[in-house]
Amino acid sequence: MDGDAALSTTEITLVTGERYSIQGSLDEVEALIIAASRGSILQFAWLTETRGERIGVNPGSVVSLRESEAA
Repeated sequence: MDGDAALSTTEITLVTGERYSIQGSLDEVEALIIAASRGSILQFAWLTETRGERIGVNPGSVVSLRESEAA
């Protein structure tokens, strides 16, 4: 990621109502989710939370993405 993208965060909301703050710009996070949805069945989008923990998200569970301020 470039300098600006490293500071960008995106809030992701799942169908369960859970929200995560993810490292990366809105476009980067969206691209990862789309790529996973086009992959094999049950392929996760692997994202990194702002606190450094990696999480796998089922692309079909994503309800919304929103730009947020850096953590």
